[in-house]
Amino acid sequence: MKTTSLVEETIAFVKEILKDAEAGHDWFHTQRVFRNALLIAKDENVDVLIVSLGALLHDIADAKFHQGDERVGPDMAREFLNSLEVEKDVIDKVCFIIEHISFKNSIGENKNTKHPIELMVVQDADRLDAIGAIGIARAFHYGGFKNRTLYDPEIAPNLELTKEEYKNSKSPTINHFYEKLLLLKDKMNTTTGTKIALKRHAFLLQYLEQFYGEWNGTQ
Repeated sequence: MKTTSLVEETIAFVKEILKDAEAGHDWFHTQRVFRNALLIAKDENVDVLIVSLGALLHDIADAKFHQGDERVGPDMAREFLNSLEVEKDVIDKVCFIIEHISFKNSIGENKNTKHPIELMVVQDADRLDAIGAIGIARAFHYGGFKNRTLYDPEIAPNLELTKEEYKNSKSPTINHFYEKLLLLKDKMNTTTGTKIALKRHAFLLQYLEQFYGEWNGTQ
């Protein structure tokens, strides 16, 4: 199958799978990550097909919506790509991206760990969608979806979360800024990703300043 047709088939598949998904992890999230990934890929020596498929399939079955089962997504992607007779080497690389893209899987990871450039590109693209204006919207949407409080001054962010603690956290949404969102700019892998992340990080800080001002009645 030609690359263009394969990508189009994958887009159609993902749209169908995610048609009823929570808004922070729906087709539009995937579409943004796909576009970010292609933008970043322009400045990197990558296999664009791997990047495209990895970005499109990275969230077809997020573990947090499947009782924490991290095998559902990679297995679903593998079955789909096998049905289109995609080469095994391509499938393996795409599934590797799905298995390792998550922020929680980077908690406690050795800083010297080397990953394939295709994973780093898609990971940056996904992380960009977690910060900035859209990242803020997604954070509060998911917080509402999980019936979490907006903010509780008596509950301090935990800056030393383990992977399991992160997965099971029920802390206020504002804490999520400190436990994940504000950490992402320093976890970017590529020059382009970092450049975009710095702008979005600045917006997070501006938002928090306004939030606390309104909360405390000082502005």
